[in-house]
Amino acid sequence: MLQKFALIAGAATCALALSACQDQASSGGGARDYISAVGSSTVYPFATAVGEKFAEATGNKTPKIDSTGTGGGFERFCSGVGGDTPDIANASRRIKKKEFDTCAANGVKDIVEIQVGIDGIALGEAQRGPGFKLSEEDVYKALAANPYGKPNTAKTWKDVNAALPAVAISVFGPPSTSGTYDAFKELILGKGCDANAEMKALKDSDKEKHEATCTTLRGAPFYVEQGENDNLIISKLDKNPTSLGIFGFSYLDANKDKIKAVPVQGVSPTYAAIADGSYPGSRPLFIYVKKAHVGVVPGLAEYVAEFLKGAGEGGYLAAKGLIVSPKDIAATAAANGKGMTVLDGSVLK
Repeated sequence: MLQKFALIAGAATCALALSACQDQASSGGGARDYISAVGSSTVYPFATAVGEKFAEATGNKTPKIDSTGTGGGFERFCSGVGGDTPDIANASRRIKKKEFDTCAANGVKDIVEIQVGIDGIALGEAQRGPGFKLSEEDVYKALAANPYGKPNTAKTWKDVNAALPAVAISVFGPPSTSGTYDAFKELILGKGCDANAEMKALKDSDKEKHEATCTTLRGAPFYVEQGENDNLIISKLDKNPTSLGIFGFSYLDANKDKIKAVPVQGVSPTYAAIADGSYPGSRPLFIYVKKAHVGVVPGLAEYVAEFLKGAGEGGYLAAKGLIVSPKDIAATAAANGKGMTVLDGSVLK
């Protein structure tokens, strides 16, 4: 029973959230003997690979990992502590201050942040596609709902830039619950908007208006959300050779036979370009761990250690497309994972 889970957790868990412990103890849920993780579709293939290695090495059950999107993952992770809530949130962006505060309000007060590597927001097309080469501003003009404050009337890429193909603007991408969606808006769409001097100035004078103008995407048929399934986007491109897709680098890397990269600002999303930061869509990847569940859920600390091993220099996750973090960041991640160092929410935005 979940009451047993709470009692085993002991003072450490109940001191964090006594009422949460009591509520969950009476909820009737069962105690878990496996790790539960939720969140990013980008982190998902890495997390599952780690889960398999972890189970082989320790004899523990293979972790249950759900691909819910980063936002959806934090929502479930922050719902409380106890056996009916996830132990880990996988994220393709850093946790937001408002999400951290929601966690705290629900009794999830000791959170360990571990950066597991780097990824890139990749734009890709079918192997038989027209061979797009885009700037950040091209992407902004094509996909913003109101570029520079005016309704978007562009229908083809040629309408955006005379040097681009005269094919319909069609981009398959992640939903608003995805960390990839958030990162795409910040790292590519927003930068394309700020290429305009007036928009860059607007950032200082009216931040809310700037964000709405620069990062609100237009809808179908120009930008079509495909849910938390990057493999679905890959299959869509194969059937729609003049369309583009947005996904994490690992999916591009794993499907080279079907799709090819679209350079942005003259730089293709390669392992080297993402690692050295020359590719504009580079972003960090994280896992967040409930410290209250460490020592309660079997193998949780060992799973984290296995993740750090796989994500490190020469680790097996590189073969799946994960880019190793710079040495200083990797060292901090290793220290956080080993000592279960709690995140200071004051550093968040």
